[in-house]
Amino acid sequence: MILACSSLLGFAQTISIKNNSTLNRNGELVRVSWAEILKRNPKIDTSNLQVINKATLAEIPYQLEKLGASNVKYLLLQVSMLPKSTLKMNLQNGKASPIKVKTYGRYVPERKDDFAWENDKIAFRMYGKALEGTNENAHGIDVWVKRTADMVINKRYKVDNYHKDHGDGLDYYSVGQTLGAGDMAPYLADSVWYLGNYKSYQVLDNGPLRTTFSLIYDEALANHQRIKVQKTVSIDAGSQMNKIENIYTFAGASALPVTVGLATRNEKNKLILEDSKGVIGYWEPLHGQDGITGVGAILKSPLKILRKHNQLLGITQVKTNEPIIYYAGAAWNKAGEITSSGQWFDYLQNFKRQIEQPLLVKVQ
Repeated sequence: MILACSSLLGFAQTISIKNNSTLNRNGELVRVSWAEILKRNPKIDTSNLQVINKATLAEIPYQLEKLGASNVKYLLLQVSMLPKSTLKMNLQNGKASPIKVKTYGRYVPERKDDFAWENDKIAFRMYGKALEGTNENAHGIDVWVKRTADMVINKRYKVDNYHKDHGDGLDYYSVGQTLGAGDMAPYLADSVWYLGNYKSYQVLDNGPLRTTFSLIYDEALANHQRIKVQKTVSIDAGSQMNKIENIYTFAGASALPVTVGLATRNEKNKLILEDSKGVIGYWEPLHGQDGITGVGAILKSPLKILRKHNQLLGITQVKTNEPIIYYAGAAWNKAGEITSSGQWFDYLQNFKRQIEQPLLVKVQ
């Protein structure tokens, strides 16, 4: 959308974003402190706000991130940038164009307390207490593959069989008694200790560009040690990865070994990425008509990597009540964007580089 000169539209405030890396940044979400914006425009009207690319005069999609509060915490901007480039934009008065919903998540009481979430690339779910004690129980992160930018969760829960591809993807990924597509659990006495399914949840933001929610777990015993965890997950439009922040609470030890896991099962011809600097990846064998799913996880800290219990495990340590942040996600070859192990492993490595070289924001 092309707009008139900003001087005719009231206040104008400039935000500058710099990409100092040699990486292309495609559709990446950038956080801008709302407090910094309010310092310069304390009476800003969020119902009459546009963000305009100064060079092209095109609108930049945005979301007001509240993180479960009643007031805005951050302005989320979706930007694409070339390597070693700078993007300048104006905040100004005007009605923003509608944004298509690209992320979504919800509690699913009609399916035994699932919590399901998705973006325009991929979908996931985790399991609640109602599933415990049943023959369907599973532990880790489940993947629902898709080949549409539309939101599919609500539609799939209404069909008779979402394990069959009805044209936009399906649920064929098997989690079972594993961490699935990058869940985390304590790793004690050479074993993964599952702390049960989540007890309660809180949705913090729900699209259109980022969805964030928390899952709270009951205290559980792991190798005679009492441990409690809260997991906060966010998914951004255009990304194959979730950002996950876990806070473990425990006593009697200075640190707790934990592991991120990728299910590999008993499959042959495993294609695996092992990078002890913080990246693990798996590209499964062809699963008949269902295709191939790649899964992966990224941490900022070094990992001890093991292949054990039909899983690829990346082990690190956490301290009590201190958050550990990592990234986990998946891709499906039949979506047509990432179609080989090489492409998937490159995606994971490039994603880690982007984390290490964030876009730099300045409010002027």
